[in-house]
Amino acid sequence: MQTERTFIDDLKYQYQHGGMTIRLLMANTFVFLVIQVLSVFGRLLGPSTDSAVSNVLHSIFSLETSFSDFITHPWGIFTYFFAHFGFLHFLLNMIFLYFSGKMFEQLFDQKRLLITYLLGGIAGGLFELLAHIVIPEIQVGQTTVAGVVGASGAVMAIFTALAFYRPNINVLLFGLFPVRIIILALIFILMDFISLGNNDGTAHFAHLGGVLIGILSIQRIHSSGNIINQTQMFWDKLLKLFSREKRLKVKKGGRTAQFKTDEEYNLSAKQRQEKIDLILDKISKSGYESLTKQEKDFLFQQSKK
Repeated sequence: MQTERTFIDDLKYQYQHGGMTIRLLMANTFVFLVIQVLSVFGRLLGPSTDSAVSNVLHSIFSLETSFSDFITHPWGIFTYFFAHFGFLHFLLNMIFLYFSGKMFEQLFDQKRLLITYLLGGIAGGLFELLAHIVIPEIQVGQTTVAGVVGASGAVMAIFTALAFYRPNINVLLFGLFPVRIIILALIFILMDFISLGNNDGTAHFAHLGGVLIGILSIQRIHSSGNIINQTQMFWDKLLKLFSREKRLKVKKGGRTAQFKTDEEYNLSAKQRQEKIDLILDKISKSGYESLTKQEKDFLFQQSKK
C-alpha cells in the first residue's frame, strides 16, 4: 500500500527535482516567512521589542546605501536580494522570478541561472550604493531607515538575458496579448531610467544594475571571457581547492576520467547550446510534438542541469 506524501515530502521533492527556479523561490519564501514570523512576535511583545526586532531584521537583510553604514553592514550586498518585508513586493517579484526562471531554464542550465541571479543582485546593490555616494541628494526606493530590499534587480538580470538572447520570443501580456519579449524588456528599462530619483518606493538603480548583468551575460556566450562563464570557472576552481578528491584524475567504473580544460569545456558548452538552439527553433516552427524522442529526452536532461 502506497503511503501518501506529506507536505514536507512535497517540499523536498520540489527542491530536489523542481529546478533552480524552484530553489530560488523557496529560498526567498523562507527568508520572507522568517521576517514575517519574527515581526509578528516583535509586535505582540510591545513597541520597544517591535522596534528592536525591526532594527535587527533590517540590519541583517537590508542593503545600506550610506557608505559609512555599508562598511559596518557589508553582508547586505548578498542578503538584500533574498529579502522582502511586504507581501505584495514579495508576491510580484516571485511571480516575475517564476516565469522568467522557467523560460531561462529552457534555454540554459541551472547553474547559469543561479549565477545570473546572484551577479544581478550584487550588481544591482552596487549600483544603488554608488548612486547614493555620487549623488547623496537622491531618494531611491526603500533607502531611508530600511535600506534596499528585494529580488527585482536579480530577476531583471534573468529577464534581460532572456530578452536579448531570444528577442523574438512571444509572451502573453495579461494572458491575452502576444508581445515580443524584447519589447517588454525595453519598456521596463525605459520606465526604470525615467523614474531615477523618484521617491516611489522602487530601487530603480538596482534594476538597471541587473539589466547590465543580463546584457553582459549573453555577450560572447560561448567564450571563456563571458562574465557568467568566468564566474562559473572561478567557482569550480575554488571548489576544487577545498575538495578531498584528486584534482587531476578520478577513477570511475574502471576508466580514468580527466577534468576538462577551459577550451574543452567551452567547446562542449558551445556544441550543447547549438543543439538546444536547433531544438528550440524546431519547437517555434512546428511545435513541441514535432520533436523526436531523442530530442525531447535531450531537452529534458538539459533542463535538469
